Amino acid sequence: MHSLQFTAESSSNGTIERDFTVGDVPGVLRSPASGADRAPLVLLGHGGGNHKKHPAMAGRAHLLVTGCGFHVAVIDAPGHGDRPRTARDEQEIAELREAQAAGEPEGPIVVRYNARLAELAVPEWQATLDALQQLPEIGADGPVGYFGIGLGTAIGMPLVAVEPRITAAVFGLMWPDALMETAKRITVPIEFDLQWDDERIPREAGLALFDAFASQEKTLHANAGRHFDFPRFEADSAVRFFARHLSHGGTATA
Repeated sequence: MHSLQFTAESSSNGTIERDFTVGDVPGVLRSPASGADRAPLVLLGHGGGNHKKHPAMAGRAHLLVTGCGFHVAVIDAPGHGDRPRTARDEQEIAELREAQAAGEPEGPIVVRYNARLAELAVPEWQATLDALQQLPEIGADGPVGYFGIGLGTAIGMPLVAVEPRITAAVFGLMWPDALMETAKRITVPIEFDLQWDDERIPREAGLALFDAFASQEKTLHANAGRHFDFPRFEADSAVRFFARHLSHGGTATA
């Protein structure tokens, strides 16, 4: 089992940010500056083409750390951030750019590429969770959530389906291809986001994926707008969701 190695530390705005590696996978762990004793952990999955310190990741982590007192961890997906691209990565990205330039459907390429990334990333996330739970401020028996949109959903759904330590999740904005059977194996509470006027992912496809989840508690958030109009206030809703499901006596309101 790979051990966690901290490589840098800084603090600002009520949070401590620690860069780490687990094997050759780089990540960042954000925690309350005041110190949190056995606080819940939320794993964040970044979007396609982004990385562990993308502003969206930093913003969501800040809300969870300062609003709930949680720890939040993000790792770079294969071929993203500080991780080198393989020849296969370059080929898939080139095909995606060609399809976009020609106005052709990009879904089949994204679905295929993301499925490959998920195969690699799921065991990496599990190794990272193993290592993080060795930290005394997190512990092996604390609540764990997962929050990922786009590529974060393509990787997060297979992860949640096989990882019993994750007990609540937020997903959204992903094609259902290759994920429908996975959704049927997910039973934890979920919140699912889609854009009603998404020009990339047909509305019916998003609704079908939501319907496929086996969770007894699942909530659909549909917002007007196109794919990249995904509203920032959904992050606030995710914080309230995790406060309900991971906290004991949390103060967030529904």
